[in-house]
Amino acid sequence: MTVTMSSPTWYDLLAIDPAASSEEIRAAWKSAITDLDPTDRRFATLTEAAGVLLDSERRQAYDAELAEQAALAAAAAEPETEPEAEPETEEALPEPEPAAAVATAPAPRRAPYLLPGWVLAMVGVLAVAAVVLAAVLASHQPASHTVQGEATLASGTKVTEIEQSASDAEAAARTAIVPLLSYDYRHLDADQRKAEGYLTDSYRASYDKLFGIIKQNAPSTQTVITTKVVESGIVRVNGDRVQVLLFVDRPTTNKATTTPIPYQDQVTATMQKVGGSWLVDNLVTTPVSP
Repeated sequence: MTVTMSSPTWYDLLAIDPAASSEEIRAAWKSAITDLDPTDRRFATLTEAAGVLLDSERRQAYDAELAEQAALAAAAAEPETEPEAEPETEEALPEPEPAAAVATAPAPRRAPYLLPGWVLAMVGVLAVAAVVLAAVLASHQPASHTVQGEATLASGTKVTEIEQSASDAEAAARTAIVPLLSYDYRHLDADQRKAEGYLTDSYRASYDKLFGIIKQNAPSTQTVITTKVVESGIVRVNGDRVQVLLFVDRPTTNKATTTPIPYQDQVTATMQKVGGSWLVDNLVTTPVSP
């Protein structure tokens, strides 16, 4: 990993001196995570910091990179040497002052903690999704007529109703994705029944097949997955069928480790309106690279 002096170092995150001993690092780490839930992103970050600093080889490489970055920052902050001014003659006019007055460079300020790259990528994807949705809504607006200032489709459906329908589908997807992607090896049957209530009849068979594989493996590995939605956005609207893009955290524990392993996934949920409810008709899950 590349270290930049404008972002907090692992020492800063643990609030310790760069010369801290292993005992001091462990104590600082334990103190920092005392009030944190294991699913909290800060827990994972602090644990990573302690892992690097408690490994002698990784710490040595990290310290060397910090020293290199500090040297580069110091060199960049050194003021340039100004040329000596030539002696003025009686006929010479005073030199005009440069447009930008010479000032001492301000001391570099430490920037706040940088967001993980996958979160920044997520924001970009959702921005594109928002543009796509806007284009879809615009394409549904013929030059027909206007009722109380709201565009109306040829069918008589107002654009605001399409927006509301898409919003309802997104809310339903955010609610459904938690039970669909979460399970506990101690009560798999109950987890499956709860998840099935969010599925269309056509997709339930595919989900049950997948959950059958989970039932074969989860008890022996003692796996527990708790899903949390980080962000979501509308991708496509087609009448009573809406695609929703969701980014989720899925901290996972098993008998090999009781410390949750943080996984992030990108999920595309196809929502189908059945009666008055939005149900999941398909799921495509893709791991997000950190």
